[in-house]
Amino acid sequence: MTQEQVIKFTRDKKVKFIKLWFTDILGVAKSFTITVDELEGALSEGMGFDGSSIQGFARIDESDMIAKPDPSTFTVLPYRPKDSAVVAKMFCDILEPDGTPYKGDPRYVLKRNLQIAADMGFTFYVGPELEYFYFKSDQEPEILDKGGYFDLTTLDEATDLRRDTILTLEEMGIKVEYSHHEVAPSQHEIDLKYAEALKMADNTITYRIVVKEVAREYGVYATFMPKPMFGVNGSGMHVHQSLFKGNKNAFFDTKDKSFLSNIAKWYIAGLLRHAKEITLITSQWVNSYKRLVPGYEAPVYISWAKRNRSTLVRVPLYKPGKEKATRAEYRSPDPACNPYLAFSCMLRAGLEGIKNKYPLPAPIEEDVYGMSNERRKELKIESLPGSLYEAIEYAEKSKLVKDTLGEHVFEKLMENKKIEWDRFRTHVSKYEVETYLPIL
Repeated sequence: MTQEQVIKFTRDKKVKFIKLWFTDILGVAKSFTITVDELEGALSEGMGFDGSSIQGFARIDESDMIAKPDPSTFTVLPYRPKDSAVVAKMFCDILEPDGTPYKGDPRYVLKRNLQIAADMGFTFYVGPELEYFYFKSDQEPEILDKGGYFDLTTLDEATDLRRDTILTLEEMGIKVEYSHHEVAPSQHEIDLKYAEALKMADNTITYRIVVKEVAREYGVYATFMPKPMFGVNGSGMHVHQSLFKGNKNAFFDTKDKSFLSNIAKWYIAGLLRHAKEITLITSQWVNSYKRLVPGYEAPVYISWAKRNRSTLVRVPLYKPGKEKATRAEYRSPDPACNPYLAFSCMLRAGLEGIKNKYPLPAPIEEDVYGMSNERRKELKIESLPGSLYEAIEYAEKSKLVKDTLGEHVFEKLMENKKIEWDRFRTHVSKYEVETYLPIL
């Protein structure tokens, strides 16, 4: 919608409240609410707020911020009670008091990097697959079912939850491709149809909120925590991505035996070369590295293939007439990352590959999980960082990550992640008490 269409819609549909959404640097959704009487002023000038308490935003002596709603993101919130006042939402761009973009705004970070791609003639499209768990509460990971991958039985108690979630998303204009039960008990997946990256980052935040809201209506809890249970698969967010030039997929080449253009090959090579550096952004929590371990289908080995799902990057097979579907699937991110920053880093890694024409190594069509260490060394297959600490070390030395995030977000994120690691490493866990207390 345009600004004028939003104002007309709110009058016609008697919208009473509008929630203004944005995220902090960690991708945690933030919001404040205005009444419809404030809408015109908000759309034209933005709404002031105190940014000093938002993670990664301003210090207290420079805390004045402006949230400027993006009218194209306006939607009514259908999960609100039907008998109450109509509530809508819009995503906001965060501005300085003088109206310039705030460098700590993750949405601005993505916009800035998409402009770099546009200057090279590209539009960036992504399609994420977000996995998550349903539990009985947020206190313990108590499962709802014992179903497995693609199960269609009474074991899957979340069929109605997924159905209502999809209906809510589609009512909000977010297209869904399919949904299913995942590998682990009580684990599920709803896949969004690909879209331009900024729209998809907004949709990803909306998706996470809708999944949780619908679960709450059913009296259960949904979590995007990467690894909430020991001994089963964690939750990932495989990100399908491609570059377009106008209406043409720049990744497709009918003359290549793999139907991949040089642009696609250089892009994938960029993802592989910079994978260690960007892992802090795509897997940003201590818990993320409980998922990124061998043995649970997590893509920890830096390699690519056309069919092999044990590699970090997979290129789905080309189907005749489906040129626009040619894409690379980057499989290490998890659904608890900040999508604005994660999409930015994957894009810039790929663009570096294109700019510098990185050579693409040979595809690995063997099962990388089942290889011996010697075989992996022979094929020069390296691994992603094994802990948040390792990921911080790689990211902190990365010019690519710093350039992508900008100095403000880069410094604030490093500071935040070092504090998180320090708290984790000094914590005495239940495992340590149970293992060592009886014998030491």
